[in-house]
Amino acid sequence: MTTQIFMASTLYGTATLAAALDTDCFAPADRRILLVSNNAATPETTPGVDEMPGFERMRGRFDDVISWNETISPFHPGGWAPRLDDVPLWERHLRLAWDLGDDDVELAVESIQVNPALGVAQIFTGAPVTVYADGLMSYGPTRNKIDPLVGTRVTGLLHLDLVPGLVPLLLTEFDVRPEIVPTDAFVKVLGELVDTGDALPAIDEPALLLGQYLSALGILTAEEEEDLHVRMLKGAIALGHTRVVFKPHPTAPARWSRTLEKEAERLGADLTVLDTPVLAEVLYQRMRPALVVGCFSTALLTASALYGLPVARIGTGSLLDRLTPYENSNRIPVTVVDALLPELTDKAAVAEQRRALDVTALTALVQAVGFAMQPKIYPELRGTAEDYLTHHLSDDTWRYFKRRRLTSLALPGAVPAQLAFIPRNATVRRVARRARSLKRATLG
Repeated sequence: MTTQIFMASTLYGTATLAAALDTDCFAPADRRILLVSNNAATPETTPGVDEMPGFERMRGRFDDVISWNETISPFHPGGWAPRLDDVPLWERHLRLAWDLGDDDVELAVESIQVNPALGVAQIFTGAPVTVYADGLMSYGPTRNKIDPLVGTRVTGLLHLDLVPGLVPLLLTEFDVRPEIVPTDAFVKVLGELVDTGDALPAIDEPALLLGQYLSALGILTAEEEEDLHVRMLKGAIALGHTRVVFKPHPTAPARWSRTLEKEAERLGADLTVLDTPVLAEVLYQRMRPALVVGCFSTALLTASALYGLPVARIGTGSLLDRLTPYENSNRIPVTVVDALLPELTDKAAVAEQRRALDVTALTALVQAVGFAMQPKIYPELRGTAEDYLTHHLSDDTWRYFKRRRLTSLALPGAVPAQLAFIPRNATVRRVARRARSLKRATLG
């Protein structure tokens, strides 16, 4: 007997799994379990994926639905992992609790680098693992080194074709082969959700603003994020949109919506704030937005690539500067959106849906940034990074890099162009050697 365990924390991820199952991306199995995990900061007050409108439409693809939160209660899914000595006990416990018996177990998880996915993979020590990626992070490097006992068990990476032609870096250090979940199958699954959220207002072709709750991630302060939403609103109005819909993040505070409502009233815009927790893709189908505005949400790319909707970004420039540390896993999503999508304040670029880079140039940029983020995991990308920085570093591309980072990695651009002569200057080298010898003598 073979049991497949699919772990999901979002409705979007569950839809990705459903599309993968519909197109036979997974081998046949005797039993399929959907293991749902509510990773919100306070899961007790936030609806889980199995409580979201539309979940029941995808429920039939699985034999059982099990809550990971209940399984490990009172621990939080993001903060708990089994102790090494307890792994055999946990596997025995879960096999009894989930009626697995001696079944061969196969896992499908998201975000294998961190808990809860990592913890589940560690418990089922012999199980092959498929990683599925439902967002832009799949295009970036693995955020930290994965134990080979886990990494070598990963048999494939399933991802959506959000940027056609761009190949994911994720898990390539283990020679994992990426496989695209067919776009038409994913769109078909999303079509099953089109009539969910009965309370949604009937609004045709508004400007749709996407909230992300970046302050919860420590990327922005609450005040800065409120200001970002106001800038989205002002930018949409400046482009001539009078009907505006704001889709807040499900866990964002309600007061943000009130701030936006006051600003809309002042500007004379017709603003609707949604309080129904549905996927943005449901709104794409129900409202056919005239413009979708966001910071670096994956939903911007699904709007553009899957539904052919006009999109615009705002705030990515400041985020590229603010993200810390440099290897922050949000850096590639921000980079991709910044490099591909038009800036909201550039009226001509938005009207023409102008893209700054083609996929070849974007691939080179992503690989250069990916190496700078994780040089120890992807040493083979050094040559690519050096070539990109040598030939493409300019006023437009500097925002994707940090001079201190380039300096620490001895990459081109570490030294300002006007000082590039210094390493070749014999006098400077002699003075530097003398200074180092004096320092050693003093310390000795």
